[in-house]
Amino acid sequence: MFRSRSKEEKAPTGKVTADLSKQPRDPQAPKGRPTPKRSDAQSQRRRASSGAPLDRKEAMKRQREARRVDMAKQREALASGDERYLPARDKGPVRRFVRDYVDSRFCIAEFFLPLAVIILILSVIQVQNIQNISLLLWLIVIVLIVVDSIGLSFRLKKQLNARFPDTPKRGAVAYGLMRTLQMRRLRLPKPQVKRGERP
Repeated sequence: MFRSRSKEEKAPTGKVTADLSKQPRDPQAPKGRPTPKRSDAQSQRRRASSGAPLDRKEAMKRQREARRVDMAKQREALASGDERYLPARDKGPVRRFVRDYVDSRFCIAEFFLPLAVIILILSVIQVQNIQNISLLLWLIVIVLIVVDSIGLSFRLKKQLNARFPDTPKRGAVAYGLMRTLQMRRLRLPKPQVKRGERP
C-alpha cells in the first residue's frame, strides 16, 4: 500500500510533461509579462495606427519639420498676400485695408532711412555750416514725419469707422503707422495696390 511506484508507472507522466512543453505557446497570452490593461492596449494600438511618434526624439523631429513647412508657407504668403497662411498680426479684412490704404499713398516716414543716412554723412563733414544744416534737416524731417503720421492716423481712423463699424479695430492704426516707416519695396506682406489707387 505504501510502497513506491514502479519505473513503468512513472514513465508515462514524464512523457506527458514532455509533450506539453513541445506544444506551441498561445500568441495571445505571451509568457513572462502581465496582460496589459484594455485602455493601455487601445491607446498603444491607436498610436501605432495614427502614426504618432513613439519617443520624444521622434516627436521633436516631427515638430521641427512641421514648423519649417509652416514658415515656408508663411514666407510665400507674405510675398503673394495669401490670407490663409499670413501671420496672425497681418490677417483679416481690417489689416488688409490698412495695408492697402498705406501702400496707396506717399508717406514721408518711408523715406526716413535714406534721409537719415544723408544727414549722418553731412554731420560727419568737419565744416560748421554743413553740420548746422544737418541738424536743421534732422529737425525738419522729424517734424514732417510727426505731422504726416498724425494726419494719416486721423484719416485712417475715419476710413476704418466708415468701412468696418462693427469689427474690432484695436491696434490697426498703429499697424498702419509702423508700415509707413518701412520703405515700400521692403514691406511685408508685399504691397498689393499701386500708388494713387484707392483701396
